[in-house]
Amino acid sequence: MKYMGSKNRIAKHILPIMLRDRAEGQYWVEPFVGGANIIDKVDGNRIGADSNEHVVEALKFIRDCSTPKSNLEFTEKDYNTAAEYYRATLKITPVECYALIAFSFGAKWCGGWSRGKNSRGEQRDYVNEQHKASEKQRPLLQGVELFSCSYDNLNIPPRSIIYCDPPYEGTTGYKDKFDHAEFWQWCRERSKEGHTVFVSEYNAPDDFKCIWQQELNVSVAKNGKHKKAIEKLFTIKSESL
Repeated sequence: MKYMGSKNRIAKHILPIMLRDRAEGQYWVEPFVGGANIIDKVDGNRIGADSNEHVVEALKFIRDCSTPKSNLEFTEKDYNTAAEYYRATLKITPVECYALIAFSFGAKWCGGWSRGKNSRGEQRDYVNEQHKASEKQRPLLQGVELFSCSYDNLNIPPRSIIYCDPPYEGTTGYKDKFDHAEFWQWCRERSKEGHTVFVSEYNAPDDFKCIWQQELNVSVAKNGKHKKAIEKLFTIKSESL
């Protein structure tokens, strides 16, 4: 699923590094699963979690249900009606939960109907594009255990590989305030328990080492402009890589 901060572009680079020493049956765990664009490329035992319950419900909808196929089946009016009703009642159906992320500008929750034109100047059908992407992702999510909880409340099987893609420090805020110092300490504690921990970020504390990096265009704005940033993958220095 398209989602802000997606690591889909770099999956082919970082997954071989993280999976290199994976043992048979070893769990792959993502406490910040987002749009599931990394976990859907991993096989075997997998757990994905996110503190945003709407993201998790949208992923369950992709995994288990059928998605709208065009903007005639789920229109901009449907989108606005669902958003207004949710804001008033906090009630929402699975398809509306999916739509209020997948069909939003920048894939942000209730971020406004996504619109734009293709290279030929024709209006793009984002609903159909998302349907095709979700249909492709559906079989890849089969067997993934999905949970709605904070990273520090997730039950993690022994000696798992944990991949974290947390809110980046100094970037656009997420739904809730994020304590970065507590997060890094949580990573240290999980490593001491025998888990192998990887973190995507721009920077990390001194006891973490960068094991991969690449400059990317990020943060597409409504005016079409980009900015460059160096995406990095970290692990704790004591971990043998």
